[in-house]
Order: sequence, then C-alpha cells, then structure tokens
Amino acid sequence: MSHVPRHEFVSADYRDQIYEDHPIPIGEGQTISQPYIVAIMLQALALKVSDVVLEIGTGSGYVTALLAELSVQVYSVERHASLARTAHATLARLGYTNVEVLIGDGGNGFPDRAPFDAIVVSAAAPQIPPPLFDQLREGGRMVVPVGSAQAQELQLVRKHGGQPVVSTMEGCRFVPLIGSEGYRSGW
Repeated sequence: MSHVPRHEFVSADYRDQIYEDHPIPIGEGQTISQPYIVAIMLQALALKVSDVVLEIGTGSGYVTALLAELSVQVYSVERHASLARTAHATLARLGYTNVEVLIGDGGNGFPDRAPFDAIVVSAAAPQIPPPLFDQLREGGRMVVPVGSAQAQELQLVRKHGGQPVVSTMEGCRFVPLIGSEGYRSGW
C-alpha cells in the first residue's frame, strides 16, 4: 500500500483526508474504501505475482492499482462510465500497463477472460453472485461483501471441488452492487 499514492485517486477537495481511515466520496454516489478494509480484502486474497484478477467496482482505480502491484493482470469492471474513464486515465498516468478497465454490469463479471485466480468485489451483493463464482478457477479466491444496507459481512469464498467454501471475515459497509446479480437500485 505504500507504493500506491492514494491521494492521486481523489479530487483535490478530499486530499487532506485521503490517508485517514474512512471512505471518501469519488462521485456518482460512490466512495473510495477505507484503507483498513482494503488491506483486509487484499490480505484475504493472498495474491501471487502470477495471478489474474477480476475486480468488480473500479471506482477511483485505487484498489485496481494495488491489485496491479500484486498480480500479473487485472480486469476491472465499473458500471459508471465517468468513473471508469477517470480511473483508466489515472492508472495510465501512473504507469500501470497490466490493467484493463471495462464499463458494464459487474455482476456478470468478464467471462471472456475467465477463469480468474482471484476476484474482489467492492460493492455489497445480496448473495454470492453465481456468475462470478463460476468464473473463479478451481482453487481460486473471491472476497465479497454480502448483505443488505443494514447488515453486511465480508466473505472469503474459495472454490474447492467446484463448490464454494465460505468464511465470514467481519462486518462491513459498502455501496450496493447494482445490476443483474445485485440490487435494482442504491440504498
């Protein structure tokens, strides 16, 4: 986390708060997650340099950059075109070449590049999204917040024998996953 300049991923209005441990607004009703929860998610994924990762919810691109530092290739899906464009520009300006940012419904994942060694979902889903689990490689790991606006759990999902093995990590609060495998609208 010390290699990625978090302040580069927010507007100047919030740069004085960027290294505090709380979410920061980034536009479109979205936030950049607090550093603590990002660290927990990345630690749980136990990424290897050879891993190919799918990120759902590019947002500012901050977590995308962290994933790019830890793996060989990152595919990131963002539903807000304006956030995807800004994140792509920031990542390119900072020299990340192992990242592809896509605009679309994150609940569908990116089947054209599956299977993935790891998937990180930065929005709360009502359940583990089946298309994302299907796109995990055998032995792969996914971190996903599951629950309603009032009660979410961060879950680590491992694919073992084609089945999910779920570990609950801790309570959390994320924006909702909107789309085919998420919620119809925001909280």
